[in-house]
Amino acid sequence: MDSSPPITGFSPSQPRTLGDLSTDAFARCTSFLNVRDVCSLAMSSKSLRLHAYSDAVWFRLFGDTWPNHCISPGARGARVEYIARQTALRQFKYSDPMVARFFTLPVPASQILFAKDYVYMSQGQHAVRFDFHCASQFTESYEVLRGHNARITCMRLFPISETSFFRGEVQEEDSILATSSSDHTIRLWWKGQPQRCFKGHTGPVNVLVDSLLGVSGGKLLASGGEDCTVRLWSVGSKRGHRHMVMTYHGHEKSVSFLSMARHKTSLLVSMSRDSRVRVWDTGASSSTGASSCVGMTSVPGSPVSMKCYDSLCYVAAGTTVTAVDLRTMRSVATVAIHSPKIYSFEMLPSKWLLCTGGEEKAILWDIRKNQTKPYPVAELQGHSGPVKLLHMDSYKVVTGGPNDNQINVWETDSGHLANVLQAYDPPATFSSSEKSLGVSALAVDGCRLVISDADQGFIAIRDFSQCSIPILASPSFVGSKFWQPQNYSDD
Repeated sequence: MDSSPPITGFSPSQPRTLGDLSTDAFARCTSFLNVRDVCSLAMSSKSLRLHAYSDAVWFRLFGDTWPNHCISPGARGARVEYIARQTALRQFKYSDPMVARFFTLPVPASQILFAKDYVYMSQGQHAVRFDFHCASQFTESYEVLRGHNARITCMRLFPISETSFFRGEVQEEDSILATSSSDHTIRLWWKGQPQRCFKGHTGPVNVLVDSLLGVSGGKLLASGGEDCTVRLWSVGSKRGHRHMVMTYHGHEKSVSFLSMARHKTSLLVSMSRDSRVRVWDTGASSSTGASSCVGMTSVPGSPVSMKCYDSLCYVAAGTTVTAVDLRTMRSVATVAIHSPKIYSFEMLPSKWLLCTGGEEKAILWDIRKNQTKPYPVAELQGHSGPVKLLHMDSYKVVTGGPNDNQINVWETDSGHLANVLQAYDPPATFSSSEKSLGVSALAVDGCRLVISDADQGFIAIRDFSQCSIPILASPSFVGSKFWQPQNYSDD
């Protein structure tokens, strides 16, 4: 006979799973979850979706995210209001962002990168690092990363977990900064401190690969230089060990662009100044770099940029963007034609869109359309001079240039103009010759924007995350072409 004590405190009518809870009880149980966690719960079952999308849950999320704002009475629902506000903030559709301007070095930045709350800028031979939140509170404290003795040509950020500097989970979200320079060297930095210096190129180093190559434990950094070589460096080896792993020869002109193939992480794609493209198998065991070249092709025009997605490589050169199949090294489509010249190029594979910057405008293209002659999806007009600066994410496209003091923000899905920002508005005490004429670099991270003045090297930051005054649509906000249906008369 079972002598175990009876179970007390349980009734068949009591809830046994999350789905059995009342809406208010579920909201209390999820009070420690963030938006992503709640969305994951919603996707797990139909019963949880009803609870996870309830107003009780999203009122709490709204208040946690924007404590100084509340949902207006008669709103369409807390979740709908949350998504609408989040979308508007990320599209910069507000007129009252937090704005801070300060000066670091008397050299315009050539590149800006976000690393969580830190911002890195290349200014001449130095890199500058500052905390975005400190800068937004007008605390103009920054670090100058000194080490190179000539202009920094490229900066990249890589996860520290893929390098020999990784020591434990505490560092898991940290990043390593890699810089290349005209002084023939590559340097690695962590938390503003120099960690490694790679030497081997016999000329200026032009470019670094956009992602580390290979599998975990044996990650490689690739660099391309004026000496027409591509070199591989081990970022997993300890200090004192040999870092240069391989040198690839084959290009006849200096190497301008490098990218990792997305369908196979050991494949490296390089493009030289004469628009010749080569693919290298960095995982091949070879004593000479020449035998590691597994494919080559060329495209017409001067190279502008190159990006890989899946097994395709999109090459912007001259007036066109060409899709090259890396498995066959054949051109499969011309996905964009932008005359008279392409100055910049970005992609958003998740929405099958790419954007090209040209003279006085940018153009959006749908890369799914297999056309003999590509037709633009939207023209983003309104700039003076070439559009050399582009940013794309699922919410917005940001455009700018060195001859234009105006930054335009566009909705990614509709192509409509969302906001027009003045890049820099110097004090009235500045003379006309000292006032900014354009932007040398920009970086966007969610609701945050950092730009560099093209003349004096002033830095301006904007944070839209806690805005409260929305922009009202006005006739001056002219939309882009081709998104709206076109009506034609019979005349």
